[in-house]
Amino acid sequence: MKKIAVYCGAYAGKNPVYEKMTLTVSHWLVNQGYDLVYGGGSVGLMGILAKTVLADGGRVYGFMPQNLYLRGTALNNLTSLTIVDNMAIRKQKMLAAADVCLALPGGAGTLEEISEAYSWARIGDNSAPCILYNANGYYNLLEKFFKQMVVEGFLSTEHFQKLCFAKDLTQAAKFIADYTPPEIRQYP
Repeated sequence: MKKIAVYCGAYAGKNPVYEKMTLTVSHWLVNQGYDLVYGGGSVGLMGILAKTVLADGGRVYGFMPQNLYLRGTALNNLTSLTIVDNMAIRKQKMLAAADVCLALPGGAGTLEEISEAYSWARIGDNSAPCILYNANGYYNLLEKFFKQMVVEGFLSTEHFQKLCFAKDLTQAAKFIADYTPPEIRQYP
């Protein structure tokens, strides 16, 4: 069984479209036969995602830092919940468990997690495809910023093409099916 690490908000956001988007992704994961790897939380889009995957009969693997676990934010009844020392270890374990990395809408933590996964792919430490689910245009400004990196010479076109801003799950599935990791970055 393949596993997808999904990074998303501990808040649900103001627009109900984000909850609907998360429900759609949850059903899609189970229908495609993917197990969910996520941050272990019970709140926000994270909670919606995991609860829906579980309700649909899917398997959910959570990774949570001890300090968040002690605050009572963990979702009960996961297939597996691994408590780790800190966020750095959480990110590392989630990435190691994942065959695909997918970001739904979220805040700075979501951005950090998908950016790190993508950055590690560029240096050969991650072979999983990285996708930002851009339904409703949530990641439009970030996509524009990445294009500016290419224009300014801080990111190659080839490496930019190894990051997907998917407008729908059909585009995400095609990216996953066609994906080959980027050529490992060479230094002068």
